[in-house]
Amino acid sequence: MKSLVRWGATLGLVGSTLVSSFLSSNLRALALTETEVITMLQPVPVFTVTDGNGSPLVASVPKPGQEETQQAVAGVFISPQDAQAFVERLKQDKPDLGNQVVVQAVSLSDIYQLDQKNEKQSANGSEALDFAFVPRQQQVQLAQQLLVKNGQPQQQFQGVPLFYAKGGPEKGYLTVKQQDGTQVIPFFFDQGQLEAMVENFKRQNPNIADSVTMEVVPLENVIDTLETSDNKQLNNIVLVPSQESISFIQSLQNSSRQGTPQVPATNTPQN
Repeated sequence: MKSLVRWGATLGLVGSTLVSSFLSSNLRALALTETEVITMLQPVPVFTVTDGNGSPLVASVPKPGQEETQQAVAGVFISPQDAQAFVERLKQDKPDLGNQVVVQAVSLSDIYQLDQKNEKQSANGSEALDFAFVPRQQQVQLAQQLLVKNGQPQQQFQGVPLFYAKGGPEKGYLTVKQQDGTQVIPFFFDQGQLEAMVENFKRQNPNIADSVTMEVVPLENVIDTLETSDNKQLNNIVLVPSQESISFIQSLQNSSRQGTPQVPATNTPQN
């Protein structure tokens, strides 16, 4: 339940209409610590398919470059609807298994911490569970279109898209002001939410509206950058879940307050 409270606090950012100017992209600082990365990822809900004990459903797939070797992989869905659709297909194709699994909401930070632990086990020669993000395909298609629009070669977008905006004289990051007055750089899982923020900014700042561009980057690259880059802007990034995920979490919160039995939303998948 504590995770739901943290998620609920962060989700308020989506409804913000107080759009600020741009942050310069030239400031420098140290990379984030592991604790800081975990804190940043904590408010983001993702969705797994687990058994009654909270253990993730896994599949054996060939290791990249080692086709003769199998590795255990668990899917991490960005969309709760995609996760539920997977369960429904499983119930049709393999009812004995499908009727034993459920969709669980977990924090992205939990997945990150488990992945860090598994990487260390793998480096020591132990078998470790791998996690594979499953993006919303509609957002992947929008990401590909955006890359082409921005003049990049047409190619299959790899990873989970995160959309953000830049502009102004220095092509800085578009920011929003939170209730406590701090400026944050929102990275959206849903392009439509970014579009709404950009349009609001253009109405407020018509003199620089033409300088604003929307851009996209894989979530996986952002996480890697959090760990390794020395760009001070990292401290200002906030990952904004889709409206779909927000509604799902809010429904869990409402059900919990009403005393309706629910699958625990804070269970961390176990190896």
